[in-house]
Amino acid sequence: MADLDLAALRRWPDVEAENLYAYDAADRLLLATAEPLLAGLDGARVAVVNDHYGALTLSLAARGLAGIRVHQDPLSGELALANNAEALGLGGYRQYPLGPEIFDGVRLVLLQLPRSLDALEEIAGWIARSAAPDVVVLAAGRVKHMTKAMNQVLGTAFSHVTAGLARQKARVLTATGPARPESSRFPLVESHDVGLPAPLRLVAFGGTFGGAKLDVGTRFLLPLLDGARDCRTAVDLGCGNGTIAAYLALRRPELRVTATDQSASAVSSTKATAEANGVADRIMVRRDDGLSGLADASAELIVLNPPFHIGNAVHAGIALKLFADAGRVLAPGGELWTVWNSHLGYRPALQRLVGPTRQVARNPKFTVTVSVREG
Repeated sequence: MADLDLAALRRWPDVEAENLYAYDAADRLLLATAEPLLAGLDGARVAVVNDHYGALTLSLAARGLAGIRVHQDPLSGELALANNAEALGLGGYRQYPLGPEIFDGVRLVLLQLPRSLDALEEIAGWIARSAAPDVVVLAAGRVKHMTKAMNQVLGTAFSHVTAGLARQKARVLTATGPARPESSRFPLVESHDVGLPAPLRLVAFGGTFGGAKLDVGTRFLLPLLDGARDCRTAVDLGCGNGTIAAYLALRRPELRVTATDQSASAVSSTKATAEANGVADRIMVRRDDGLSGLADASAELIVLNPPFHIGNAVHAGIALKLFADAGRVLAPGGELWTVWNSHLGYRPALQRLVGPTRQVARNPKFTVTVSVREG
């Protein structure tokens, strides 16, 4: 493998900190394991999935491969890859949505294992249905985040799955012999009673955090939103499966909602949830890095159930980034409604980044606050 200084890679525009890195041991082990399989292989026959910030794709590009097919669910990873490619003067790859096109005729897949088994099942199914019969899937992760269930999930789509030896606390699973499953169980659909005239139907693809379930914190938040300010527009920031966006649209027939998430899977899920509940005409869904696509002082109401992890790392940085985005986008007098795990103590940060913040409700696990942007 041609040398690429992985330490030169940045995470930007994702959160950067001293304890957060743009590559890991799983990237290195994947590249080393792939080396003998790449000889004579056209780059267009190689797919890279879940490349966090470009370590895999750009290492392949540095050795001269062109036409590499890439899928990254988070927009932050996609933008970081583009930024790193420009900084290093590398290219030779193309972004694809998750589906048959990215794997059509592919003979080698490099996959950073996702956190979710549903996400892994959906990815494995697309590979098994679409790739070449002799495709080899190399799926790697940090040992502490891997489970035997991952082998079992891969085993439903491939006839042979083997686990390699651990190296620097990372391991590679190798899957061959695609089983060609005829169908997929995705998207998932569940109905939930949230106090509306009809059950709320939630739809989710495999990579959407929480699937089609109703998040416990969001369930606590929803009825409290009746106390939010009267307005004509609202933003569901980090929309996930679209619960908040759909609830707002159903509860307030005059309201138009913008739903944003950096996850391609979440965007597809929210669109499907909006359609399933008959409110697709009033919900605009966009894939965005936070609220970077919205103008300053343009929002009347923003609702947020912030994540507390970045990939597999528990880190408050992502929530703080979203708070700052909300503070920028809220118009004077605009409100940010937030539900968060009480032990995280976000209120001082909300006061600093958004404005005066009061507690609306609290239970043994969650706190709901409203922050008002001052003029």
